[in-house]
Amino acid sequence: MTYKEKLAAIRSLMKENGVSAYIIASADPHISEYVPDRYKCLHFASGFTGSAGTLVITESFAGLWSDFRYFVQANEQLENTGFELVKLKVQHAPEYIDWLHETLNEGDTVAFDFQLMPILSGELLEGKLATKSIGLKNIDLLNPVWKNRPALPADAAFLIDEQFTGQSVQDKLAAVRDSLKKQGAAYHLVSSLDDMAWLFNIRGNDVSYNPVVLSFALINADTATLYIDNSKIADADKQKLQQSGVAIKPYEAIADDLQQLPADTSIFIDPKRNCFGFLKLLPAGVKVIKDINPSTHFKAVKNNVEVANIRQAMVKDGVAITRFFKWAEENVGNISITELSAAEKLKGFRAEQDGFAGVSFNTIGGYKAHGALPHYAATPESDSEILPEGLFLIDSGGQYFYGTTDITRMMPLGNNTDEESTDYTLVLKAMIEGSGTLFPKGTCGYQIDAICRKPMWDYARNYGHGTGHGIGFYLNVHEGPQVFNATATPIPVELGMITSIEPGIYRPGKHGIRIENLVLTIENSVNEFGEFYAFETLTLAHIDTRLIKKDLLEQYHINWLNQYHQTVYDRLSPQLNDEEKQWLKEKTKAI
Repeated sequence: MTYKEKLAAIRSLMKENGVSAYIIASADPHISEYVPDRYKCLHFASGFTGSAGTLVITESFAGLWSDFRYFVQANEQLENTGFELVKLKVQHAPEYIDWLHETLNEGDTVAFDFQLMPILSGELLEGKLATKSIGLKNIDLLNPVWKNRPALPADAAFLIDEQFTGQSVQDKLAAVRDSLKKQGAAYHLVSSLDDMAWLFNIRGNDVSYNPVVLSFALINADTATLYIDNSKIADADKQKLQQSGVAIKPYEAIADDLQQLPADTSIFIDPKRNCFGFLKLLPAGVKVIKDINPSTHFKAVKNNVEVANIRQAMVKDGVAITRFFKWAEENVGNISITELSAAEKLKGFRAEQDGFAGVSFNTIGGYKAHGALPHYAATPESDSEILPEGLFLIDSGGQYFYGTTDITRMMPLGNNTDEESTDYTLVLKAMIEGSGTLFPKGTCGYQIDAICRKPMWDYARNYGHGTGHGIGFYLNVHEGPQVFNATATPIPVELGMITSIEPGIYRPGKHGIRIENLVLTIENSVNEFGEFYAFETLTLAHIDTRLIKKDLLEQYHINWLNQYHQTVYDRLSPQLNDEEKQWLKEKTKAI
């Protein structure tokens, strides 16, 4: 079926079911960013491959609401599909809700699969539309249209040892139960897959790039039940979980158990990380306490064992990055290299490292104008050959059994413009400004975001994405609760958190520049003004100095870069051969 034929089929089903508007969310029952093939609903319905967006279909209109990162991509992918792009003014905001309220008539019906929308969005939608007596209907209209829809993944899950995690399942459950007691909650529902992975020290291969396994948990003061496909877990791992006080039930049994909770009990639910459908299953008398999962906070603060392992991962990743850029510099213009083949070559260098488990996201390798698309993913149709001119942006990461990495670097290839040099220097300056800042305990991500942007604002430049996101430990490359962006999220940047710092400048049709390192929050000092924290840069890879305009930097920025490069050389050179050492020594030479 073509996309227009699918759209017509969905509209036909809408008419049969008395539905005025149908919503297709970018999620699965776990409200994941990256989803199994079965839940790639946006791609199936419209051809859009981005990881964030919402489709809304009415009798006369079909639109994709998405943000700045996907404007160019969405316009290209939605061509001749019957869908059009609606540009979000605020990243991740559910602006389609206001549109539905304005567009629909009194008494209309809006439908969607309740399992694919977070509680927070579902309640916002329900409350807004109720003012016009617009009802909600729980229905999956894609399934009848989606022939040969992929089944749920059946890959095996596995437990990881405390030598990597630094904490037992029993200790993690005890910490969660302590939080539940303070909140006055008898039960706790966990759906988010990275929280599940952290809680039970379990990993899997059910979702591309994220080593997670499809599962749910229901926890109370006495029991912890893991809902998972029984065939995924080996008998030895089942025994370990049972010895840790974990009962195992079938994946689908979570729905019945939620419906059978005592009517006078209470349950703690994260409204951003659980689906609207589960909320609707709870008996009427159950008290719902809504807040961020306790495990989300615990998971974000890495323990000493995790930090030590992550430092090891950074060395391995830095060696791979070094070998890749040396190879690229020596071969661009001499052999055919494209965006896709470069990404595959980098993956190969990572795969040579001990403990490599895969890439942590689909590599963003953008040559020239493609670099201006923050979430560009090369396809066979868009794949550009990399030539000895212009700029090549590569944003990539690795999953290792002892950590997760995410790094962006730029490669100047020749004949670079003055504008490119200025933009490059300002991006570098912004990254250094954020990386080197001292800040008082209690500082939140939006404050760090503003500090990073200031060097760009001074030259009337800005970027439309956040400055940084949390990073998991051998888990999701995007992790909360902390985030460095302009939203006033009241989450302090705590000791032990690992976050990216990745400012950028994007000029559509010309070039994009982004430089990204991962930083660990550490103690700095205590005085009469309170406790002050700092960032330790964990990422180990050279930053190309050929485009730097020194007159745009202060001595502080120059000193930071020279010290960073000395650290990069000192940490990586023992792992390199003589030729590679000499190449890296030249790349890390003080400016």
